[in-house]
Amino acid sequence: QVQLVESGGGLVQAGGSPRLSCAASGRIFSINAMGWYRQAPGKQRELVAGIPSGRSTNYANSMKGRFIISRDNAKNTVCLQMNSLKPEDTAVYYCNAEVTWYASRNYWGQGTQVTVSS
Repeated sequence: QVQLVESGGGLVQAGGSPRLSCAASGRIFSINAMGWYRQAPGKQRELVAGIPSGRSTNYANSMKGRFIISRDNAKNTVCLQMNSLKPEDTAVYYCNAEVTWYASRNYWGQGTQVTVSS
């Protein structure tokens, strides 16, 4: 089994710059893609940012230029630096990872709440 544990959420003022972290542990041979998703109340879960095993990154249009995703392959961690937060960024943020042991499987973290006050 694999566990993804997020940290760094909480209550933030608009314009703030919190940093989310996610650490993967357990039966891991390699981690392929990692990413962050979010789900606001009454809305579907959406991609925030993704980072495959290489150096490329991809972002949802509304996050481009404000959020930065990074990963440390040696530590099996992925981080999301969020800048210039807006109230509409309020959501539960989930870490996601595609992990290979004998086969590849997708895992989710438990989610961390980010609330942006105006």
